[in-house]
Amino acid sequence: MKNRINVMLIEDNPAYRKSITYALNGRDGIHLTHQFGTAEIALQSLQEMKPEEIPNIIMLDLNLPGMSGLDTLPKLLQSTPEAQVIILTQSNKEADILEAIAQGASGYLLKSCTVDQVREGIQSVMRGGATLDDQVAKLVLEKLGPSRPRHYKNQILSERETEILNLLATGLVKKEIANHLNISTHTVNNHIRHIYEKLQVPNAPAAISKAFQSGILPTT
Repeated sequence: MKNRINVMLIEDNPAYRKSITYALNGRDGIHLTHQFGTAEIALQSLQEMKPEEIPNIIMLDLNLPGMSGLDTLPKLLQSTPEAQVIILTQSNKEADILEAIAQGASGYLLKSCTVDQVREGIQSVMRGGATLDDQVAKLVLEKLGPSRPRHYKNQILSERETEILNLLATGLVKKEIANHLNISTHTVNNHIRHIYEKLQVPNAPAAISKAFQSGILPTT
């Protein structure tokens, strides 16, 4: 993980921007380098940034004036594919959560979470993992649960890929999975890349969500 983590915050509430700045800036190698109140200004600024100025993490609110967070998310990922986007919002609506994950968000945190959880989420994503608020993870499992088949047969992923996806679902990051399975991180990366390709998803949250929804991963 890089020693310095540059973060952009897109949030229209000045008071919340101030509190996030105070809580995050300079701690655990996290530096809040850019703040914007609207998606339109943020997107324009990203286009004008030099490569070294592009943030590692973009924290995005969903309820923004003008262009919404969900409309902004694919544009952010298209304009800055090297950056990871974490949703930081008040919305715990099922539709918002699943849509954000499907579009490629690397995490979904509620504003009710603690500052430590935000910092841990940023660090997890930078390590190649994902971050889901506890309430969000519970909601996703509850909502997807009824649509899952009772008996599932995985004909898409190999046994090892399913094992790795299950470990991702428990919250482990790539290095931890490698240690757990006694294989190299490079091998884990290759398996995860194949998982994404087979499930046709952009990242870990989307893979986990699709796996539970389709019955690739069981609830018990």
